[in-house]
Amino acid sequence: MTTELEIVQDWRVFATEHSLSAVELSGDEAIVTWSDGRKTPLNRFFLRDNCTCSTCYLPLTREQLFEITDAPADLAAASAGIDAEGNLVVGWSDGHKSSYAPGWLRSHAPDAESRAERHAARARPFIWGREYADALQSFDYADIMADDGALWAWLSALRSSGLTLVRNVPVEEEALLAPISRISHLRETNFGRVFDVKSKPRADSAAYTSVNLPPHTDLPTRELQPGVQFLHCLKNEAVGGESVFVDGFAIGEAMRAEHPDEFATITTAPMAFWNRDDRTDYRWTAPAIALNVEGDLDEVRFANFLRGPIDAPAERMGEIYAALRLFQAMTRDPRFFIERRLSSGDMWAFDNRRVMHARREFDPQTGERHLQGAYVDRDEINSRWRVLSRQLGEPC
Repeated sequence: MTTELEIVQDWRVFATEHSLSAVELSGDEAIVTWSDGRKTPLNRFFLRDNCTCSTCYLPLTREQLFEITDAPADLAAASAGIDAEGNLVVGWSDGHKSSYAPGWLRSHAPDAESRAERHAARARPFIWGREYADALQSFDYADIMADDGALWAWLSALRSSGLTLVRNVPVEEEALLAPISRISHLRETNFGRVFDVKSKPRADSAAYTSVNLPPHTDLPTRELQPGVQFLHCLKNEAVGGESVFVDGFAIGEAMRAEHPDEFATITTAPMAFWNRDDRTDYRWTAPAIALNVEGDLDEVRFANFLRGPIDAPAERMGEIYAALRLFQAMTRDPRFFIERRLSSGDMWAFDNRRVMHARREFDPQTGERHLQGAYVDRDEINSRWRVLSRQLGEPC
């Protein structure tokens, strides 16, 4: 094999039980036939763009050096075949050579059947409601701190359901930083690296009072809401103050199925959210429910106590308020929420861009209530989970 065909291996492993049985060139494509009879057309620029030889990829960082615009416009595959190791080998009209492993090709095949398989195999969020109260997954602090397998299981549950409980966290200030350090760094905000959730004389957030807090996500006023919130209970002696959690994805899917018109509105109508005090002024506008490019639920962004006036054409106000009223009513529907009272040493970890949280009013005269919180972005959770998956031999 020439130096030009020295392949830079990906950090991931791409495995397949299917081998390449034939390849033919047709126009702008190399059409491969698999051992199961499937045919995959591969565009010339797609193939050239994904050459991972040591000329096109930097071996040290495994990052792409080649830019597709540097390929000639009339680039063509001059030859294509299957080598002794079962790889697709392409010789290009400009003299370059590329090699592609069957596992990588099958994992990225653009034919409709392969793409449908990948979409079906993709991990879907576990949608829950009141019934999840009895099945809520809890994890032990000591296990998470000592065992990568337990850490992976915790992060897997957090990615799937968006809500987990960690027990036996030391009842010490900033003790929540230890399990977070097993994941990544914090997302710091104007409320600090770690914020204290307790009644304060001069509160700059409703969270720092004793009033009832309706279901909300934190900091919808930011362009990017914090991804995961950690709330550690130090003391919870006051009467009231129960924690309530609502799966925003469950509400979204229920609206999609039961009220499609309101769902279409709530996923497109912009909502303004403001957070202002004498030192800061944060504002952002976006729909209360956001979809990804495939139409799946991606984010919930809502805090009524931070919501500004709706800015929309007069003729749309009726439909927007109908959708908003329905959405808010569903956050109060008992079928969608679970309610728990925290004990000292308990720590919630939940997806702040999916799960809305609430707090019942409490009486500060009946005892002290003190929680500490911190944020970590979704990207950090997902990155740590993927690396652990590779290390533990789990699919990712």
